[in-house]
Amino acid sequence: MKDPSNPVCRTISTLLSRIGDKWTVLVVGTLGEGSKRFNELRREIPSVSQRMLTLTLRNLERDGLVNRTVTPTIPPRVDYELTGLGHSLLEPITALSQWALGNIAAIHAAQAQFDAAHDTAEAA
Repeated sequence: MKDPSNPVCRTISTLLSRIGDKWTVLVVGTLGEGSKRFNELRREIPSVSQRMLTLTLRNLERDGLVNRTVTPTIPPRVDYELTGLGHSLLEPITALSQWALGNIAAIHAAQAQFDAAHDTAEAA
């Protein structure tokens, strides 16, 4: 399973790369609150560019995690919502977020210790 040329390993790696992307995590988390229009998502995730949000939504739709619904009005209304598969991703994303928040102080302390040790070694 650790062979990077193994098709299963490549598939898992690609999928983890997609769902571990910061924009995916933020979009899925935001859509976990309910259906949103594109501009609502942009307002709730202000750091994402229009291009990155478009690409992220398109990839999530392709992967079956997001539904895109176009309502034929003038102008057309486009809503995005999580599919059942997308909702199933909320649990691990929430767990990872809680782990990160619960351990951020320890991580910052470890980073400071590492940086201090390496700065001292480089100065010598």
